[in-house]
Amino acid sequence: MKEDFRALVVDKTESDFTVGIKNISFNDLPAGEVLIKVAYSSINYKDGLASIPEGKIVRSYPFVPGIDLAGVVVSSEDPRYREGDQVIATSYEIGVSDYGGYSEYARIPADWIVPLPENLSLKEAMIYGTAGLTAALSVQRLEENGLTPEKGKVLVTGATGGVGSIAVAILAKRGYDVVASTGKESEHDYLHKLGANEVVSRDEVYNGKVKALDKQLWAGAVDPVGGESLAAILSKIHYNGSVAVSGLTGGGNVPTTVFPFILRGINLLGIDSVYCPMEVRKPLWVRMASDFKPEVLESISKEISLEELPQTLPIILQGQARGRFIVKLF
Repeated sequence: MKEDFRALVVDKTESDFTVGIKNISFNDLPAGEVLIKVAYSSINYKDGLASIPEGKIVRSYPFVPGIDLAGVVVSSEDPRYREGDQVIATSYEIGVSDYGGYSEYARIPADWIVPLPENLSLKEAMIYGTAGLTAALSVQRLEENGLTPEKGKVLVTGATGGVGSIAVAILAKRGYDVVASTGKESEHDYLHKLGANEVVSRDEVYNGKVKALDKQLWAGAVDPVGGESLAAILSKIHYNGSVAVSGLTGGGNVPTTVFPFILRGINLLGIDSVYCPMEVRKPLWVRMASDFKPEVLESISKEISLEELPQTLPIILQGQARGRFIVKLF
């Protein structure tokens, strides 16, 4: 095995910030029980932030970003994993404090690893990645709180993004009447192909005004946007319905009242896929390879090379990404 390999390295000094492909060695990798030859990684919003000097994601430099990876075990000090095993690793401290997936090799703590389920390829695992895990966790939590297709329409906001696209596809696979919200008129056909029954504009979800209680439109919602639009969504959910929120691209302030909660029994479900415990994470990945897996999964992604990463990362920060970018390492 060669002594050095390629990785995307971000570096910051007092006078300069750089993003580029460099050769690093195994000695540069952090501590961890399992060495993985990375097949695929993916691009998430956090990864975009890691590629800019003011992103506040990376804790020390130089650094290799990439909060997701899937690949093959090269060596393991943990008996749960052996050479040749195919595995997934997403979130925890990967790509934040520990070197991440934008590298031909990664060394990961065994407790952060999920075995690749049957009926899922390494490429498909990264089409999902953290975004897909978040979407799947959102749908699962909604169903645990009583959502069924018979209850009514389900809203998905930010529907052309990673979480939104996969949420639309999973919900459609499970028979829901999906309403997809987007600000991109050009993407209506894309969302219908994923399974959305209806596509609405952002203004139809939130027009700049929030009522304490509004007309009941949706039985549930998957919301990776947050902010003021979340307050509007809460006011329009059916009695005893639920909203699964996982993001804040629309802002962190939610100017709502207690009325949706105490007069309609609305549930606001916080979705955290970063530290999601393994007793939830592993069975959920099995579902993502089986009853949650949409036939259109492949169409949600665009594959790029490691060399294309520096030019592609800014796209996700500009809100121009459709679905998922996956990065092929070998």
